[in-house]
Amino acid sequence: MELKKILTVSGRPGLYQLIGQSPRGVVSESLLDGKRVTLFSHERISTLEEISIFTTENDMHLKDVLKILFQKLEGKPAISPKSSANELRNFMEEMLPNYDADRVYNSDIQKLVSWYNLLLEKNLIDNEPDEEEQQNSEKQEDKHIGKEDVKTEKKPKPQSKTSSAKTQKSATSAAPKPTQRKTSPRAK
Repeated sequence: MELKKILTVSGRPGLYQLIGQSPRGVVSESLLDGKRVTLFSHERISTLEEISIFTTENDMHLKDVLKILFQKLEGKPAISPKSSANELRNFMEEMLPNYDADRVYNSDIQKLVSWYNLLLEKNLIDNEPDEEEQQNSEKQEDKHIGKEDVKTEKKPKPQSKTSSAKTQKSATSAAPKPTQRKTSPRAK
């Protein structure tokens, strides 16, 4: 799921997909109706990747919350964002039991549900890891394997070497600097 190119704009309904840059702002396409619009720099624009949900432990990235919803709902749409406040709270409690009920408002849950349903409708949610996630997991595996190798093999300590540039630099800095003649002001 690539959320870097999915934008939300304060005061505008729905989500927007980043198309490109223009001299005045960002060119994007509405996921609601498919119209292209320019989002200006004075508007509060956020990518979905930047957004997090408050939980009782740590904040959880929206990407992770959307994956949890996708798994628990088995790829089906969520409840309507126009559901009652109690229904939205019960839904959130069922999907993400450790969400912070004091700091997550009903309007936040409505946005989450509407964004999830819209992204699901446009086939922008999947359960597969992104390229970045795969690279990060591969790096973690490499580090894990590397640590095991280090434990089994003892490598000799590298000897310190001085480079010729350092030697030349130290030789020039050790040379005495020419002294300047002090001149006294002339009397008129």
